[in-house]
Amino acid sequence: MLTLVIGDKQLSSWSLRPWMLLRHLGLAFEEVRLPLDTPRFREEIARWSPSRRVPVLIDGELRVWDSLAICEYASEKDGGAGWPVDGAARATARSISAEMHSGFAALRSIWPMQAASRDLDVPLTPQAQADVERVDAIWSECRARYGRGGPWLFGKRYTIADAMYAPVALRFNSYGAGLSDAARGYCADVLSDPHLQAWIRGAEHEIAVEGRPPEHP
Repeated sequence: MLTLVIGDKQLSSWSLRPWMLLRHLGLAFEEVRLPLDTPRFREEIARWSPSRRVPVLIDGELRVWDSLAICEYASEKDGGAGWPVDGAARATARSISAEMHSGFAALRSIWPMQAASRDLDVPLTPQAQADVERVDAIWSECRARYGRGGPWLFGKRYTIADAMYAPVALRFNSYGAGLSDAARGYCADVLSDPHLQAWIRGAEHEIAVEGRPPEHP
């Protein structure tokens, strides 16, 4: 049994990414959640994560940290199912996943993930607006070129690229991003995903039952 250690479902976009991929691949795992910015997190994180950050995946004696590394490891355990089969599509999926992993700093800063929140009114800076437009272009181009056979960026198969952009769909839903028709359609497919809906319910539980703040301080 795998163990995935994550942070808050309301706040932790990096935790969401491998969680979504593991769900879609059908790999069973135990979920351990450490609430961010709490004494419990500070007391327990070292026993789980060499980097003292979440997420981290435990497989026996092995620790795998960083969202993209975890997704790659999970894909390998399932015979490479986390990437498209076609070579060109796979190269594109890897490129846009890496771009998400290392880029979009302005968007992340201005619109932090608030998974269960809606109608947040936070104006975009020009740099963040450029990030939104770049995401729109990525989604639209992938759907047009590779995604006609299914709801995801590369068709019927849910890939690491979809997992990497899932938190962005939540951001756009929370803050009301203006999107093209193609990007809006993909965002709607992401938001209707039963696994993502389960994550959102977890975020709602954190706010309503556990008293976790709806927004990061």
